[in-house]
Amino acid sequence: MTLAASPIRYPDAASRTVMTRRAWWLVVLNFLIPGAPQVLAGSRKLGRFGLGATLVLWTLAILALVVWLLWPATLYTVFSMSITLWIVALVLAFYAVLWVILTLDTLRLVRLVKTAPSARVWVAGLTTLVMVGVSGAAAYGAYFATTTSGFISSVFAAGPSQPPVDGRYNILLLGGDSGPDREGMRPDSMTVVSIDAETGQAVTIGLPRDLEYVPFPEDSPLAAVYPEGYGAIDGCEVDVCQLNSIYTEVELKSPEMYPDAVAEGSEPGIEGVRDAAEGITGLEIQYYALIDMQGFQQLIDALGGVDINVDTRIPIGGDEDNEGVDGWIEPGQQHLDGYHALWYGRARYGTAGGDYERMARQRVLQEAVLHQFTPTNVLAKFQEVASAGADTVKTDIPQSMLGYFVNLSMKTKELPITSVELVPANGVDPTDPDWDYIRSLIDGALAPATEAPTEE
Repeated sequence: MTLAASPIRYPDAASRTVMTRRAWWLVVLNFLIPGAPQVLAGSRKLGRFGLGATLVLWTLAILALVVWLLWPATLYTVFSMSITLWIVALVLAFYAVLWVILTLDTLRLVRLVKTAPSARVWVAGLTTLVMVGVSGAAAYGAYFATTTSGFISSVFAAGPSQPPVDGRYNILLLGGDSGPDREGMRPDSMTVVSIDAETGQAVTIGLPRDLEYVPFPEDSPLAAVYPEGYGAIDGCEVDVCQLNSIYTEVELKSPEMYPDAVAEGSEPGIEGVRDAAEGITGLEIQYYALIDMQGFQQLIDALGGVDINVDTRIPIGGDEDNEGVDGWIEPGQQHLDGYHALWYGRARYGTAGGDYERMARQRVLQEAVLHQFTPTNVLAKFQEVASAGADTVKTDIPQSMLGYFVNLSMKTKELPITSVELVPANGVDPTDPDWDYIRSLIDGALAPATEAPTEE
């Protein structure tokens, strides 16, 4: 082979100009097409292996892009499975090592001592920078994938998926409070979130914890004990027969009512509340999510805080007469850290609306956090978010449905959320609820009536 035929492989080593130009070509090729420098100037076997690996990566990236553009839910589903994430981590770790090997070999092929002295630092520096950037990104991607896999495995169940009912997914959202000043976990807030399975349109149904005579579906074990509603005949097994007492009674007094709850990723108390929510709303609830409000504080801190427009002055701590208050959340647009956001959603003391005002604030907080959960924000602070989330959320949503719900939630974020609060302001008497009226409110929100055409 003549020198002219292959100036990259057989350069004029005596010419610093030729060697410098060749060095830059090899460095650029190593960045754009890893493996190409070896094919042109070094070990063709290593080069072909590097080129093959590069082409495979490009193919996978293009395929992922096409699937994301055409069938995003499919891509989210694939990448929300623990086994897939571990495979991704291994692949990225492989490429991180491969790019280090190819880059170091490229530096060897460059033969820095033959290049112009003024170019040596730049060639070596740029090559090292590219190696650290590309290989470091791949290594971080592998770490990110394993962290995500651990988070998914710790939070989401491995059970089968469920189909929508009447075109909707209904999720029971429980806010449990296990703060240091409280004994045990108890659901302080209860919301049913009903999501259109196609459009992502969401309706939230706020269930006051002081609802009485709660009905249960016919197939619920609680219906056999309370056929006329919770505590309607001879009281119940706890002091106050209200909605939020059902969790405590079932969990502590009658866990045998739901013998399979723990095996299915739930708790007897949660299943009792699920049956109650179904009895109240008339909806079949496929999944639940329990959020520990104390962990919720850590989650908001991990997200960097949350923006809330505070309507009225909110006390931090204190009793019902606002005695012993530790501070205040002042009215106006506020950027709240986790501690203050927790009290914004938790405080119910010294206000005329009591629990009902607190329910409204919790809905505001939930929507604010939903909008704060942008991909950029989560990715930037993923380690903190994943750590807080693993300690914050308990759910029976299976991993197989996670990708679908991620895609659906992105649609939900773009649409207004309708809220139905079962409170006196909406004509609901918690001490003597009219269940037909309550269900008419819910049905109206889920399928709002269209206006009849007017005759001209």
